[in-house]
Amino acid sequence: MATTLERPADRSGTFAIGGDMPVHRLGFGSMQLTGPGIWGDPKDPAEAVRVLTRAVELGVTLIDTADSYGPYVAEDFIKKALYPYPDDLVIATKAGLTRGGPGDWQPVGRPEYLRQEAEMSLRRLGLERIDLFQLHRIDPQVPLADQVGELASLQKEGKIRHIGLSEVTVDELEQAQRYATIVTVQNKYNLAERTAEALLDHATKHGIGFIPWFPLATGALAKDGSVLQQLAKKLGATPSQLALAWLLHRSPVMLPIPGTSTVKHLEDNMAAATLTLSDDDFKALAKAAS
Repeated sequence: MATTLERPADRSGTFAIGGDMPVHRLGFGSMQLTGPGIWGDPKDPAEAVRVLTRAVELGVTLIDTADSYGPYVAEDFIKKALYPYPDDLVIATKAGLTRGGPGDWQPVGRPEYLRQEAEMSLRRLGLERIDLFQLHRIDPQVPLADQVGELASLQKEGKIRHIGLSEVTVDELEQAQRYATIVTVQNKYNLAERTAEALLDHATKHGIGFIPWFPLATGALAKDGSVLQQLAKKLGATPSQLALAWLLHRSPVMLPIPGTSTVKHLEDNMAAATLTLSDDDFKALAKAAS
């Protein structure tokens, strides 16, 4: 049963990003702390601050953000709500996608642009070093060596601690690893959509953190009478909690970052860490979604 604890995220287990940066595996994604279309300020700025504050109270030690969320809005709210930061809090941000308006995302991987955005993220977040800096998308117009190489240069300069990639294939990950040590990948992955399975298996084998974005999608799986609904009822949980518990069960390198704009939904999500799935439950859900 999903229960309410003071710090439920503690129950999600721990993973050391890069081997030296431990986080609780159930984190928080800040994308929804913006306006419609991930554009502009949130409808309720005060609630955005409360969500971030409450996430840390609930045991979250990994917060994922990006310069393009808003743009710049989510990073500003993180500093407003949480600075000075708890010693155990890891803030992961990204650069490499530009915004022309709501719903518009364009990759830009020119080295000078990535450097500029890293410098601006440092300033906005109030950090001397970014714990995890991720290339938000590989820009097909720029050699991968130049994109990842610039992040490696920033790392050598002490401006970022670890490097991650977002929306990549196994081949792209292996190419990037020629130019830098890649400690995390972030791809769309959830119970209903598992096209990144090969990447997840590769990450699990090599101890690379896998951050699934859009982790709560359940779609038709949550309809009345479905395996997901039946199991949720049996465990006294919601379908969303079950979807997160399934992800945590799937791999020890899995780092789900469910996002929300309300404290109530945040508390419901974090309770997923207290759910224990049997192997049979896990397999039944996986089969129902395949």
